Amino acid sequence: MRVPFRRSLLIGGVVAAVSVGGLPADAAPATPYQMPFPCGQEWTGKTRDSHSPSRNAVDWNRADDAGDQVVAAAPGVVTRVSSSGGYGRMVRVEHVGGETSVYAHLASVAVAEGQSLDQAALVGTVGESGNATAPHLHFEERNAGGTVVKPFFDAVKFVFGSTLASRNCVDVPVAGNFIIGRKSEVGVFRRLEVARFRFARPPRKPKILKLGTSTDQPVVGNWDGIGRFNPGVRTAATRTFQLKTPAGIETIRFGRVTDLPIAGDWDGDGSWEIGVVNAGKGKFRLRAADGTLTPVFLGDADDLPVTGDWDGDRRTDLGVYDQATAVFTLRTVDAGGGVTLTSVPFGEPGDLPLAGDWDGNGITDVGAWDPDTATFSQRRSKSPVGARAVRVTTVRFGLPR
Repeated sequence: MRVPFRRSLLIGGVVAAVSVGGLPADAAPATPYQMPFPCGQEWTGKTRDSHSPSRNAVDWNRADDAGDQVVAAAPGVVTRVSSSGGYGRMVRVEHVGGETSVYAHLASVAVAEGQSLDQAALVGTVGESGNATAPHLHFEERNAGGTVVKPFFDAVKFVFGSTLASRNCVDVPVAGNFIIGRKSEVGVFRRLEVARFRFARPPRKPKILKLGTSTDQPVVGNWDGIGRFNPGVRTAATRTFQLKTPAGIETIRFGRVTDLPIAGDWDGDGSWEIGVVNAGKGKFRLRAADGTLTPVFLGDADDLPVTGDWDGDRRTDLGVYDQATAVFTLRTVDAGGGVTLTSVPFGEPGDLPLAGDWDGNGITDVGAWDPDTATFSQRRSKSPVGARAVRVTTVRFGLPR
């Protein structure tokens, strides 16, 4: 299992390095941790000399915190999900250079082993499972050698006993035909308490639509078949999609808590449907308008899903993106049912994938978003699955991390 490395990990303006045996306990980690809570929330972190396994671990609390949401402090891969022992329900996430974070005593878990996890994505909820006497989040930052180190948040060493407001506020890239014409535009889902979709439309100001909360999963599509994309979100805890259209919001309950949302025009009728990917297993489930399900297996446990019409037949195809190698695997199905898989290298390790019809030619091509610089790279070719000339255009939009 590989964890993607970011191209630049700066701590105090200096490129952080990881020694073979792991960083000293007082050194700043290479991983750019934020607080493990949604954007803007205030939490108090404490420890004690007898704190197990180390006084460097943080016990987080705020008033009436049982059941509150816990999010990823940094991007990585889920390497362990456990529900036994003193930690109770626990999640461990591996980050750059073998560093890890631990989230323990959870009431519920919303991720699966092997899953790629983006920063600020939902991990679980605060609880008191295991050896806990009251609800709280037990949080650890560990170096590559497995030692619990002094915690850093937003590149600043944490002072135990202090109360901080979470700056774990990130943008998630999206793309689609939101505004006008046939070409896809880029946008972001901004993880705020009241989440916002922001769609680029230069030279005018971005178009902004409010929908969902900071821990919802964004999904976009042409839900009503009229010809314009609209936003949607999936709330993992309730397994509920909310699809926004000019006529209102359609609510559909579908999938498991740990699933990832996708969308596409599976039957080519012009209206988009929803689907889910079983995180950690690479199993897609496509839901037709009448509720019929089609299962498809594609990719590895830590791949991220993408969808698009790779061959221009008006039916949405499936794909996955390996963040560690920056390679898309695109799946197409011919008229006879034959399946073809095509590898398309694009972007750089650690980028987030997306897809869009950048040229307006009816064929979807791939793209990537660099979280360090908030730069979209759009791959432009007559066919992403054919050996055609390729050019790349870039657009800066959203907030860098």
